[in-house]
Amino acid sequence: MADEVVPRQITDPAALRALAHPLRQRILRALSENGPATSTALGAVLGENTGATSYHLRQLAEHGFIEEAPELAKGKERWWRSPPKDLRFRMDQETSPELRELLEGLFAQHIAEDVEMFQRFQAERAELGEWADVMPFSRGAVYATPAELEEFFEDYLRLLKDFQATHSRDRPGARRVLTRFLAFPAPGATSAE
Repeated sequence: MADEVVPRQITDPAALRALAHPLRQRILRALSENGPATSTALGAVLGENTGATSYHLRQLAEHGFIEEAPELAKGKERWWRSPPKDLRFRMDQETSPELRELLEGLFAQHIAEDVEMFQRFQAERAELGEWADVMPFSRGAVYATPAELEEFFEDYLRLLKDFQATHSRDRPGARRVLTRFLAFPAPGATSAE
């Protein structure tokens, strides 16, 4: 089984600003999906110049979101990888206005990306063969205290991590499947005190 990744709570506004940049999000996604790459290779994949990708790679590395892969380097080229990570974002009543604004922007960006990815899936569905009809979907509601909801979320993350650790990407018939978890209090509802 893979080494356990320690959850990292992102509370530093500078780190969150570095992470929230749209091109950096695209770089992280490319490294996660395709494996290690150079700034030149990423620039070609993302339609950006090498200077831009190089700068943004260094910013991501400075805040610990990616790391160099020196064992892949030949000469002066620098290879980068996205190591396994468990990033956590908490927004509560004690969150500073600056951090709250950054988090809200990142959350909105992620939701917009998810909607765009789902629309792409729908548009490409006819060409997906056996994968065209693979889309488990569930909506539900639970009654929980904040502590119980946190426990529910941790159970979900444990299940996800266990599955990731025991199901490699290079198995015949396997492909990348996006999973999402979102829970929030129902608007207008009040809790039973």
